[in-house]
Amino acid sequence: MHPRSTSSPGHTRARRIRLRTRAAVAALLVAGTALAAGLLARAAPSSTSPVPIASASARTPASAPAPASTTPAPSALSPAPATAPSAATPSRDGIALAAPDAAAVHVPSSPDAWGGPRTGTEPTLSDRVVTYDIAATLDPARHTVTGRERLTWRNRSAVAVNSVYLHLYMNAFESAGSTYFTERRARDGTFRAGTDIKEAWGHIDLSRVAQGGAAVPWTFVHPDNGPATDHTVVRLDLPRAVAPGASTTLDIDFLTQLPRVVARTGYWGSFHLVAQWFPKIGVLELPGERGATAPRWNVHEFHLNSEFYADFGLYDVKLTVPRDYTVGATGEPQGAPVEQGGMRTWHFVQGDVHDFAWSADNRMAKPLVGTWTGPGSPSVTVTVLYPPEFAASAAPALAATKASLTYFSNTLGPYPYRTVTVVIPPYNAEEAGGMEYPTFFTAEAYATVEPQTSNQYALAFVTIHEFGHGYFYGLLASNEFEEPILDEGLNEYWDHRMMRDTGQLAYEFGPLLRRLGFAPGSPTFDAERGATPRADPADPPGANAWHRLQDIGPVYTRTATVMRDLEARLGKATMERAFKEYYRRWKFRHPSTADLRATLAEATGQRAVVDDVFARQIYAATRIDDRIADVTSTEQVPLPGARTAGATRVVDRDTDVDKRIEAARAQWKKAHPQAPDGTGPYPYRTEVTVRRYGAPVAQTLVVKFADGSTETTQWNADERWHRFVWTKPARAVSAELDPQRLHYLDVSKLDDTRTLDANPAASSRWSLDVAAVAGYLFSLIATL
Repeated sequence: MHPRSTSSPGHTRARRIRLRTRAAVAALLVAGTALAAGLLARAAPSSTSPVPIASASARTPASAPAPASTTPAPSALSPAPATAPSAATPSRDGIALAAPDAAAVHVPSSPDAWGGPRTGTEPTLSDRVVTYDIAATLDPARHTVTGRERLTWRNRSAVAVNSVYLHLYMNAFESAGSTYFTERRARDGTFRAGTDIKEAWGHIDLSRVAQGGAAVPWTFVHPDNGPATDHTVVRLDLPRAVAPGASTTLDIDFLTQLPRVVARTGYWGSFHLVAQWFPKIGVLELPGERGATAPRWNVHEFHLNSEFYADFGLYDVKLTVPRDYTVGATGEPQGAPVEQGGMRTWHFVQGDVHDFAWSADNRMAKPLVGTWTGPGSPSVTVTVLYPPEFAASAAPALAATKASLTYFSNTLGPYPYRTVTVVIPPYNAEEAGGMEYPTFFTAEAYATVEPQTSNQYALAFVTIHEFGHGYFYGLLASNEFEEPILDEGLNEYWDHRMMRDTGQLAYEFGPLLRRLGFAPGSPTFDAERGATPRADPADPPGANAWHRLQDIGPVYTRTATVMRDLEARLGKATMERAFKEYYRRWKFRHPSTADLRATLAEATGQRAVVDDVFARQIYAATRIDDRIADVTSTEQVPLPGARTAGATRVVDRDTDVDKRIEAARAQWKKAHPQAPDGTGPYPYRTEVTVRRYGAPVAQTLVVKFADGSTETTQWNADERWHRFVWTKPARAVSAELDPQRLHYLDVSKLDDTRTLDANPAASSRWSLDVAAVAGYLFSLIATL
């Protein structure tokens, strides 16, 4: 998912563009003024242990007798409780749940975790744990999906399992009392584009759950101590336990009411993005997997900023929709849709994935279809579904997807599936854009896509980003609840890496300003650095998705910047080799942060560097702030005073010393007529004082001298300051820390450099540029 939406309010697309342009103008003026002022001023010299279930409420199917000890589930309209609900009875088998505060894992997984590395010789790409056989029918008038699901799950553990857990993600949108909306209110009701659900709530109801024909009772539970009115996790107490290594089949009938498109799913008009729409089993982790020391269920509530985590399996899904609807979905279509009674049934199958999403709309234009081939991959069919109003976005999205297939396959590993489907949402459904599912994602939507504009950049980057999730979220299948760094963070880094390597820049302004000749672009890693909290970082990138002071954004920006800095230290080729090994070793296996750290340390051969970066910047968030504090370069001329000349003490008076100095300088200048200023008959003593206000990093200091010579030294000590001294025949001109710009996490790069003489060139240039642009834009405001 991409956290930043580019949509703006307004009744028409033209008005939205005008509003966006005005906002850009205002932002430019404010930023320009602040930048000029700043430059002028500077010109002057966790735990992962299992815990018991926190809370529960019970519900049984209509066909099953209600146990005497259970209470009815709260109504969707009932208010959220003022306090946390009381603890529930643990499951009969005693298998606990992952901790509510679980975050980045510190201990690497065992070598045979998740069945060990996949070699490619196995009959399936993944060690499939679950099979979903689903038949579903969309009612576009009521925006409901009626489904019948046959879920077959294999118990990988060495203990009998009496209870299993399901995610009912759609219940995040059933009322204001869900964990999702409770957390959304805590941040002033905003999320992504801030779309209001407008009381078009969504939910999922279970009408029947059976195991071998026997009714299965269920109980809502709250693994993260969420409100009692959250119904996103349910425990099924099975009539028959699942023996170690055995499988069980659950037959589930359900009804999903889609919400107004609000967050990753929903409808607008005839458009339906159907995601997180079916009952989905949690993950039973075994000892040695992601820090587990005993079997535990990993099945968190649907939080505002968390995403998903599931076992690999096989999906066989039949989708019945009105005949005039176009469907896009995860996986490969099994022939043409079958028509009957004014409805069409589309059949999709995909193995070795861990989710299934789809879209349906009767307003989509004719799909844009392309093919891609690459070494080690099957031929891939790329399909772009788009509404007529955003036709301009289709071809750029197709091109960006194919370019992403090439880049990710070459730099990480071959793409193993045969399809990629891209959906461009229609007008008023932009909140559905920028979301990923296996072999299926949604992109941005623009009516015009001109080169060197914010529209072109956003469409390209979000397409690359959502495709990239197919690797970090899809193939590597990390736990996005507890370790969002492994998906959103690493994916953001690799996306910017692709943008850099393919020469694409970030453009911040729209088509109007470009037509007026104003289209500044910047390297995307520079733009990412600007969005990263550096002066006062509060949350480690390795924190979980919901327990954060500075929200989810730093997972993207700070992780990408940390990894960019690590690459700058280790080398681009070394970093790429290490990530290829990470992909080879952990694809289809659910790695942890500790597994990433171990792989990078081994593959780069730089364990000390990698371990230090993870300790300071992944498991923690440490400020980096090194700067040049002072630079002096003093000519070592003779000094007045008493001295001994042979057996006689001689007094050198000021006037005599001055005459002798001037004579020596004149003689030297006559002998060296082309010598630059800052050189002469006397040496110079240069002192450079550096200060450290954060964590130690390996620094390079370069001092330039008037004769063209340089001195380069390293500052690697864990100390708060250091003074470097040189005596040379020339005066120092400047001193610079980090000349190779290895440390983008540094609070400010402006204080990395000092010159001996005041040099107003930079501040004057920026002031003139900003003044010129401001004057030009002020003259345009009245016409916008």
